Amino acid sequence: MSRRPAHLTEREEQILLCIRRSIRDQGEGLTVAQIGAAVGLASKSSVAYHLRHLEERGALVRDGYGWRTCRLP
Repeated sequence: MSRRPAHLTEREEQILLCIRRSIRDQGEGLTVAQIGAAVGLASKSSVAYHLRHLEERGALVRDGYGWRTCRLP
């Protein structure tokens, strides 16, 4: 059973996949700019908007101040 909320947008799914791969391969999350480049968003504020929504829905958790410290529950 998946712990991820069922009501995520396609873009949010792309962002989660990007973060999951980064954590698996590099041991840490990506910067907002790196996430934007990976999913085709030019605006950092757009990426931050999606990240905040993912955090509010419980799909990811930040351990520190920056998004690079996020982890998947």
